[in-house]
Amino acid sequence: MKSKKKDIRALTKEQLRQFFEESGDKAFRGNQVYEWLWSKGAHSFENMTNISKATRQVLEDNFVINHIRVDQMQRSKDGTIKNAVQLHDGLVVESVLIPTPTRTTACVSSQVGCSLDCRFCATARLKRMRNLNPDEIYDQVVAIDNESRLYHDRPLSNIVFMGMGEPLMNYNNVLKAIDKITSPEGLGMSPKRITVSTSGVPKMIKKMADDKVRFKLAVSLHSAIDEVRTNIMPFNEKFPLSDLREALEYWYEKTKSRITYEYVVWEGINDRKEDIDALLRFCSYVPCKVNLIEYNPIDDGEFQQASNKAIENYIDALESRGFVVNVRRSRGKDIDAACGQLANKS
Repeated sequence: MKSKKKDIRALTKEQLRQFFEESGDKAFRGNQVYEWLWSKGAHSFENMTNISKATRQVLEDNFVINHIRVDQMQRSKDGTIKNAVQLHDGLVVESVLIPTPTRTTACVSSQVGCSLDCRFCATARLKRMRNLNPDEIYDQVVAIDNESRLYHDRPLSNIVFMGMGEPLMNYNNVLKAIDKITSPEGLGMSPKRITVSTSGVPKMIKKMADDKVRFKLAVSLHSAIDEVRTNIMPFNEKFPLSDLREALEYWYEKTKSRITYEYVVWEGINDRKEDIDALLRFCSYVPCKVNLIEYNPIDDGEFQQASNKAIENYIDALESRGFVVNVRRSRGKDIDAACGQLANKS
């Protein structure tokens, strides 16, 4: 039988204070519980040691804490860690800790499965089962921060929403999670260290600009030619590049924040001179930088990493026009933790 108890982390601090007042207790008790739930990451009411046993029982009778559980942790030979994260309803998502000599980055999921249909991505082969709640997103970050401290002796430095799902299709919950992550009452991280990566949902990019978000925006582009992009990312038919361009121009006008384009080059798909020329044109619309990402095969061999020469052609063309370009080598490939590989094989 389904529990009638309410998920306590769905309540604001004010609602918690009100609950205690209505229960005949002092309102400040709500502040204490809120601190245990968020900045101290308590997984049970029993852990809340500065609260009386009677009060903890009241909480137990009325609420649940639907915290995640790291069901399986895999460590790569390059130091990358992949978590299979079990949610309170038994569904599983994956999140990844990516270490470098200077930083540790959490790659977190925002949906169980994905509602988009990118043909090169393993997650897209899972149907979208549901959106993650803000606390489930937050918990992934807490778990990775703990692993970063344990295995790399330093706190988490960056967060990217590049795990399972399209973050802008779970917009409200993603924003609520980021509010908690950046709040002094949560993890107190700077929004400048957070990047939300989207496949390109123009209406939602404009909404982010209107909402004056302070995190960074990355766009999974992969082609600046509509026909090619629609072939590899079929939803592009609904959200064509002209609409994406307009939304990105609007974003920059409102935020003055540079955009990152994530771009994989595949053999025989987007490795021609016309593909490079189209990207150069697209990059000229708003200030940006380009991350060329190494491709990670997802079993069927339909998509193959382009030759080094093709990658060099992209780099030379972008740099000659003054664009910043980075080549991102994949991490965690031996545990299927690399970009595009998250698919809950467990």
